[in-house]
Amino acid sequence: METKVDPRFGRSRYFMIVKVHDKEITHHKAVENIGGKQMHGAGIKAAEQAGELKADKIITGNIGPNASNVLTELGIEVYEASGDIRKAAEDLIEGRLKKIDSNVGSHFGMKGGNRK
Repeated sequence: METKVDPRFGRSRYFMIVKVHDKEITHHKAVENIGGKQMHGAGIKAAEQAGELKADKIITGNIGPNASNVLTELGIEVYEASGDIRKAAEDLIEGRLKKIDSNVGSHFGMKGGNRK
C-alpha cells in the first residue's frame, strides 16, 4: 500500500484491493489490471474487472465516461484522490473524498494522463 494512486483508471497497471472492517484496513492485495493492456476499451475492461472483483468503491485520479458508465451500471461508486494509496483509503473511510462521475474525456489514458 506504499505506492501512489494512479491518475488513470483504465490504464493503471494494478488495482489495490482493500478490505475494511469497523473503519480499519484489514487486508490489501495488488491485482493486475487486465484492462491496462487493451488496445481499445481499457476503461470498460477495467470497470468490468472491478465488478468481477466485487468492488463497491473505486479510488482513482481520473476516469473517463465509458468506464464511469459501466461502473455506475454495476453500482460501484468512484472517488477522486491522488498521492499515497493508504492515505486515500483512510480518507475514503473517513468520508473525506469527493465522489465523481467521469472527470476526463475518452482516451485520456492513451495519452499517458499525467503519469510520472
